[in-house]
Amino acid sequence: MNGTFRTTPSSTGPQFSGPQVSGRLFRAGARFRADESGVLEKPMIATLLCMLAVGGIGMDLVRLERDRTELQYTLDRAVLAAADLDQPLDPEAVVLDYMTKAGLEKYYKKPYAEVTPTSKKVTATVDADFETYWMKIVDYDKWKNNEPIKKSLPLQASATAEESIGNVEISLVLDVSGSMRNNNRLPNLKLAAKEFVQTMDDNTEDGKMTISIVPYSTQVSMPESVLDLMQVSNEHDYSHCINFEGSDFNTTAISQVDEYQRTMHFSIWGSSDYRRSSRLVNDATCAAHSDNPERTALLFEDDVDTLQDYIDDFDHSDNTSIDLGMKWGVALLDPSMQPIVASLSAGENPEIDPQYADRPVSYSDHETLKVIVLMTDGQNTSQYYVNDDRREGGSKVWYNASENVYSTYNQDTREYFWHDPNTGSGTWGPHPFGDGDESIRYCYRWDDDGRCEARTRMTESGSSEELQFADLFADTSLQYIFYYLFYDWMNYYDARDEWYYDVYSYVGSNTKDNRTEAICDAAKAQGIIVFTIGFEAPSSGQSVLQDCASSDSHYYDVDGLEIADAFKSIASAIRQLRLTE
Repeated sequence: MNGTFRTTPSSTGPQFSGPQVSGRLFRAGARFRADESGVLEKPMIATLLCMLAVGGIGMDLVRLERDRTELQYTLDRAVLAAADLDQPLDPEAVVLDYMTKAGLEKYYKKPYAEVTPTSKKVTATVDADFETYWMKIVDYDKWKNNEPIKKSLPLQASATAEESIGNVEISLVLDVSGSMRNNNRLPNLKLAAKEFVQTMDDNTEDGKMTISIVPYSTQVSMPESVLDLMQVSNEHDYSHCINFEGSDFNTTAISQVDEYQRTMHFSIWGSSDYRRSSRLVNDATCAAHSDNPERTALLFEDDVDTLQDYIDDFDHSDNTSIDLGMKWGVALLDPSMQPIVASLSAGENPEIDPQYADRPVSYSDHETLKVIVLMTDGQNTSQYYVNDDRREGGSKVWYNASENVYSTYNQDTREYFWHDPNTGSGTWGPHPFGDGDESIRYCYRWDDDGRCEARTRMTESGSSEELQFADLFADTSLQYIFYYLFYDWMNYYDARDEWYYDVYSYVGSNTKDNRTEAICDAAKAQGIIVFTIGFEAPSSGQSVLQDCASSDSHYYDVDGLEIADAFKSIASAIRQLRLTE
């Protein structure tokens, strides 16, 4: 051996020298370090899992919101139905039925109900677990080991509905004109109105409701005590109505400063004289309480018997003044009347229950509902009033009460005609009968040839007093005055013009329609709810009522016994129904 080292090739594989092996390993490592294929597989898998988890969680949240929205909507409807005072089923049954039909019965819990004779409050709540599909990934350890797992989210919903009749001020403005005698209208109205009063009382807590009833025909009669507390002219005190001006219908208020003109007590109808019996004329434009107490408005009453007895006494007569009925009905809901009500609620024998001394309340009192129910079977017709020159002062008509003799003055001859009640005729005298000691014989019946057939004598006794216009008209109708007191010695047409047509004027139907529209608009502007009922009314009357109502659904066009259905519907609508949560 010369010291040279050799390797022997192996028969089992390639032969490498030391430097070759290390070089190749180095190059392989370099290639491995440089090769990036597959480097993102694990991060991508992790990212994908996160994305799936987030998306799945989002889907769970969407499902949760879907069910919560549907649940809330169903609960809202369910409690509204359950809280209905007319609902015969128990609140539990109603709520369960709604949830079952919506496919949400698994969330049902017994609702809480507060029920009184005048109100019903139902509260339904759900506080449940909403099972998720994807949020289970969060609990991976339990999921991986097949352990019991229930990932859920809270599902909550609540709804409360209350139906009750809270504080209510109602004005029933009812037509009692002459046309209500037809087709059994007045009896049908009485039944319907009395049932309305009963229904409202049954569904209202004591001390929360007052009803004022305003019967109207040609005029509206108010209690004497009301006009005594207002600024009203004082020509007489036989009856208590007001001649409103056109501008008065633009406001709901009653002025406590401006003076209103009192309606004179007079009648243009029939030929009647009741002076000797101290009775007032029939069919007066403004009904006197002494003769027609059922025509005097009833104010702020809550006693069912009192209200129903009052309605039972209704009678029909005269023309139709929808505008006047509406004006007073609105006024009795306006706070401007509160000082008057307070006065009538004071003292030992108050006319109005003292607990209602603060009514009508302010329009800003949102706890009080103000409602008018206006009914007519007709349309606006003429409203009569005495002209200004016949309202005050002496009438030039004298009356001797002890002898029942009228004396009328002829200004041209300066004589007085004595009207003999025994013959229907009379004779002339130098002064009113009874102011002297005259005894005058006169002829009171003639034959066809103009010759006297019968004579009699008028001998003075007693004394005469000149009648004021107000006193003359109160006991004697205008037709009697012109025909029996002046036609005796005046030309018929002169007597009729001077003592009938020149005595009074009237407000026509077109003007009254405009006034009705104005007061209805004023009422609605203040938030007063206006229901109107056309009871077999003509088209013109229906048009007025439709315009007056708060909406088309607040107007009722009825015939016969349907009027009861209208009042029932109105009683139901008055109930305050609100969703409180």
